[in-house]
Amino acid sequence: MTESTRPLPIAITLGDPAGIGPETIVKAFRDAPDLTRGCFVAGDVATLRRAAAVVAGAGVALPVAVLSSAQEALGCPPRCIPVWQISSAALAGAPPAAFGRVSASAGQLAGDCVIWAANAALRGEVAAIVTAPLNKAALSLAGPPYDDFPGHTELLQALAAAHLKTSVARLPVRMMLANDELRVVLVSIHVSLRQALAAVTYDQVLESLLITHRSLQAILGRAPRIGVAGLNPHAGEGGLFGREELDIIGPAVMAARAQGVLASDPLAPDTVFMRARARSGHFGEFDVVLAMYHDQGLIPVKYLGVDKGVNVTLGLPLVRTSPDHGTAFDIAGTGKADASSLIEAIRVAQRLISGAPETERN
Repeated sequence: MTESTRPLPIAITLGDPAGIGPETIVKAFRDAPDLTRGCFVAGDVATLRRAAAVVAGAGVALPVAVLSSAQEALGCPPRCIPVWQISSAALAGAPPAAFGRVSASAGQLAGDCVIWAANAALRGEVAAIVTAPLNKAALSLAGPPYDDFPGHTELLQALAAAHLKTSVARLPVRMMLANDELRVVLVSIHVSLRQALAAVTYDQVLESLLITHRSLQAILGRAPRIGVAGLNPHAGEGGLFGREELDIIGPAVMAARAQGVLASDPLAPDTVFMRARARSGHFGEFDVVLAMYHDQGLIPVKYLGVDKGVNVTLGLPLVRTSPDHGTAFDIAGTGKADASSLIEAIRVAQRLISGAPETERN
């Protein structure tokens, strides 16, 4: 096997060590041994060993193996957790972060894990990254460079732009949340609602449609059917409740259609998600919904099943997925965390790097 054909491992980032990320990682290696073969954790050995003990309870904890290279992860046995120890000033000989507490040190360690894994993926050393949840307040407390980024997506965008020697503005990315029943792509992400409304511009909507089309075409193996959510109630009701659909969203849709995008007219946001929903026995009318802002899109997809939801960042020069939940500080350290979403995120990452079209949901 040549260097160019050798399989690459998948890096799973630790997430905030005070949250449930480490516990879900341990459960993923325990409950999905075939799926996690060839995966490793970019994180902290002591934190993972503590999480393994929490998950085991009175039983035997899963072993944690310290890697000397990422490639070693490919040879680790099932139900062994391979860890690449991140060098982080946040550790400095300190014990693992206290469960359920926001801290600068926890935010810095979580961010350092993401930076290492993203750069490894950009250098072609890992096939994909799967990011366990971080806490945005802790990330901000960590200071530079993390206080410039409200979350994973923006940090990864900046790292990728630096790697490509381009500006962030020239590397547009979008967040897609998906579960078994619904896919949603967002025009804007982590900004205030007032800023999100201002972000609904012709250029932003058109760019979102084009990114969604290209990315879903690669995933599905065909052009996706995109349902476009309006911004206003009843999609503006012909201008009665707002003109964004007539003056901004509609023209962007027409421009996208001229480039081969299968996008609907702006539709009432209170029904478009139901029309796109895939349920047992029939497919939805649309493969994905383009939502105009964060909560418009994420409330329906999370309501349908946060335990199986997966976040995919579209537009990056690397594969990145993550579970569709946060750090859940209230249950961290109790062993109650559900690993279903992380397991699904690993599964989606593997499918994306394989290049095999996704089978239709049912």
